[in-house]
Amino acid sequence: MSSSQKLGTRITNYRERLGLSVEELAKNAGIDDDLVRNVENGTVYPSISVLVKLSRALGQRVGTFMDDQFIADPLIVRAGKRKEETTPHHGAGPGNYHYYPLGKGKTDRHMEPLYIEIEPNGEKELSSHEGEEFIIVVQGEVELTYGHEQHRLTAGDSMYYNSVVPHNVAAAGNARAAIYAVVYTPV
Repeated sequence: MSSSQKLGTRITNYRERLGLSVEELAKNAGIDDDLVRNVENGTVYPSISVLVKLSRALGQRVGTFMDDQFIADPLIVRAGKRKEETTPHHGAGPGNYHYYPLGKGKTDRHMEPLYIEIEPNGEKELSSHEGEEFIIVVQGEVELTYGHEQHRLTAGDSMYYNSVVPHNVAAAGNARAAIYAVVYTPV
C-alpha cells in the first residue's frame, strides 16, 4: 500500500468515526469535496497546508495521519535513510515539493519536522493554516512570500513565522532548493 493510500485510509477512518460525510469534512476543513475524495482514495497526497486543515477538522495532529509505527525516544533519522512519503499532489497545491518526514513514529510529538526539496518554477499559490513554521535553508535559494512581503534567503538563513498569514515558500531562480522545516499546529 502506498503512502498516499495509507494516509487516505486513515483520514477516511477518522471521518467515519466522527460520522461525517465527505462533504461535511470538506466544508469543515475549508477545502473542495473532490480534493477530500481524491485524498481518501489515495490518488492525491495533500500538501502540508491541506493536511493541516484536514487534521484540524478531524481534531487530530498532522502526524496522526503520517505515522506507521511507534518509535521510542530518541528518534534519529540518518540523512541517507530519509524516505520521501509523498507523491505529486495535483489539485492540492504546488506539485514541486518533495516531503521527507523526520518525526514519523514519534506518536507524542507536537511539531512536524520535515526535510523538503523544492523544485524550481513551481506555482506560487499562498496557503495559510493555524500554527507556526520554522525553516532553515540548506541548499539553493528560497523565496518566502509572507502576506504582501517577499524575502529571499540562501543556505544557512532561517525564517520563523505565524502560518496563519498567507505564505509560500518556493525555490528562487532555476535551481532546486532544500529546507528543513518544523511545523507546529495546535490541536
